[in-house]
Amino acid sequence: MVKLYNSLTKNVEDFKSLHPLSVGMYACGPTVYQFAHIGNFRAYATADLLVRVLQYNDYDVNFVMNITDVGHLVSDADTGEDKLEKSAKKEGKTAWEVAEFYTDAFLKDYQALNLTPPATLCKATDHIKEQIDLIQRIEENGFTYTTPDGIYFDTSLLKDYGKLSSFDKTDAGFTRVDANDQKKNPRDFALWKFSPKSTPDSKRDMEWNSPWGKGFPGWHIECSAMSMKYLGETFDIHTGGVDHKEIHHPNEIAQAESVTHKPLAKYWLHSSFMLVAGQKMSKSLENTYTLYDLEKEGFSALDLRYLYFNAHYRQEMNFTFEALEAGANALKKLRQEIVKWDEAPDEEVEGERSRPEGTVREYEKRFLEAVNDDLNMSKALGVMWELVKSDNPSSAKSTALFKMDRILGLDLKAQSIEMRKEQGVIPGHIQALVEERQQMRKEKRFNAADHIRAQIKRLGYDIEDTVKGVKVRKI
Repeated sequence: MVKLYNSLTKNVEDFKSLHPLSVGMYACGPTVYQFAHIGNFRAYATADLLVRVLQYNDYDVNFVMNITDVGHLVSDADTGEDKLEKSAKKEGKTAWEVAEFYTDAFLKDYQALNLTPPATLCKATDHIKEQIDLIQRIEENGFTYTTPDGIYFDTSLLKDYGKLSSFDKTDAGFTRVDANDQKKNPRDFALWKFSPKSTPDSKRDMEWNSPWGKGFPGWHIECSAMSMKYLGETFDIHTGGVDHKEIHHPNEIAQAESVTHKPLAKYWLHSSFMLVAGQKMSKSLENTYTLYDLEKEGFSALDLRYLYFNAHYRQEMNFTFEALEAGANALKKLRQEIVKWDEAPDEEVEGERSRPEGTVREYEKRFLEAVNDDLNMSKALGVMWELVKSDNPSSAKSTALFKMDRILGLDLKAQSIEMRKEQGVIPGHIQALVEERQQMRKEKRFNAADHIRAQIKRLGYDIEDTVKGVKVRKI
């Protein structure tokens, strides 16, 4: 039984899908005006992990993610520039060009992290009609009002507005929203923004005709419109970063439920922040790292993926390069163990063949129990390493580990094959030293042979003497 913490009820609950063994899941995707940083990707890695766990439990997951390529304003008060338009001016491009470039960059990084591709990846700019249609339905139900700069949702008219957040709907101390005198209430939000009067400095790249005049959608309306289009008026799971919990997600709920009178999603999951020196990693604080930044330091995307598993998704995680290096070393060691298992001669495991399979299956059971317990990955990793260090047959361990990797997504089989290939290519000068050492051993000059072995190790290679001969591998 999968158990998940539901941000809506603030409890860990047994997961029960709306339809047997079928799950509709929506994840808030990126606003494509800059490179996504590794704090952003923690939320996407959590969504991926949830998809994998559900699939491992035999659910068919209809996974939908959005791309915000219009309407996300700099200020949560629905003021300031659209982030796409602002980046376009800064980079000397059109907003469309900016969106395309950073969407491609996001998808490249997404793939490098081995994240599950959504069944549907939907762009806001491809769904303007759906957003206008939803705004019209909200308007017909009496939840809107008009200001000089747009059409707004009146949160005071929705009885349970803000039920997901920690603020009430009249909280004047709502710190993430600056004062906007045109709003009736501090937490009211824009559904449609009017384009400014065209001047050389104000003309927008992205704008559309609507029943209210030329303009563009507010940020929140896209997710309500697209999630309901692809998953129905009520679906199982909605995920995103914890920063969406106070504004974006409550507004999604308000827009949808004001017209359907049904819950938008049954379960809401939020991934916590990644910190740097105790501060939230964010573009506004200019303390972010991208995958490219990590690659320049010699780390891979899968090293970062492994690091994400070391803290529960609901706990804040402090990023350091020391922690990343520890994760990278652990992943390297794991791959090396797999290579050793593959190379183990038959006689080394012959005596273990009578060992009951239940000993390995017990590790598999405990691993599944951990991941099913609200995605407890640190506990799951502990079970995995117990399996690796156990004295079970190598073949049984590798089979179990590759099953676990359906959830871990570390691409262990392919990566270990690649490592084996790399280790199989021994440079000529190393091979010469190996042969010299063998000659020393034949002559019983063991001290000299040990010195050569130490020299080979300093050069980054290790030697193992087996009954089938000398094996040389890169450390």
